[in-house]
Amino acid sequence: MAAIRDIAKVCKSKNAGPFQLTVDVVFETRAQYDAVAATGVLGPALIARLYGVPEADVLFTPYPAGLAFKATIPRAVPAGDLGDTDVYGCQQHAPLLDVDIPVNDWPDAGS
Repeated sequence: MAAIRDIAKVCKSKNAGPFQLTVDVVFETRAQYDAVAATGVLGPALIARLYGVPEADVLFTPYPAGLAFKATIPRAVPAGDLGDTDVYGCQQHAPLLDVDIPVNDWPDAGS
């Protein structure tokens, strides 16, 4: 098992307009991306659970050409509205960092 924080090249979040948030997880090699994809861990159900939104509200896009997974969800509070604590949405990727991916033989970044 390995945490996303230890295996992803990039894990970031940002606003997708004032009412939506997007989270990206990007890997360094195709072998790494494929290994994570094969586990089925990264998907709409995980995002819904981590962010407290209905699974039907999660737009989840695997993007093999970019070695990335992208999820877009509604923001709990619109950007800049009263009660918003992250106007740019750039701190919202944190719940994903500790997600464990059950990859026994992690492909080397050089492969």
